[in-house]
Amino acid sequence: VQLQASGGGVVQAGGSLRLSCTASGRTVSSYHMTWFRQAPGKEREFVTAITRSRNTYYADSVKGRFTISRDNTKNTVYLQMNSLKPEDTAVYYCATSAGLILSSLRLENAYDYWGQGTLVTVSS
Repeated sequence: VQLQASGGGVVQAGGSLRLSCTASGRTVSSYHMTWFRQAPGKEREFVTAITRSRNTYYADSVKGRFTISRDNTKNTVYLQMNSLKPEDTAVYYCATSAGLILSSLRLENAYDYWGQGTLVTVSS
């Protein structure tokens, strides 16, 4: 599976961005799909995931502001980010893995396939 993330950019606090993650080699519908992020000087952290059955999970820090969705016809997963804060500044990565189980969704080392990352910068 190859993942291509896009949509990052610079936005003012309170603004919105939509990230996309397009998969090739496998259909998105066959996998749980996840977004992680890594802020400067910090470890990579779980942001949100969408399962094959479209159940969604969010980190507490983004709940109510971010929405993950999937368009199987385009083999793409989206991350709609609203009410952005400076602390959302990070490189955002999409990730997936064959055989991923729900209890491992938030664990970075459970993932085999990663997109290249897209930078989101939120200015205050």
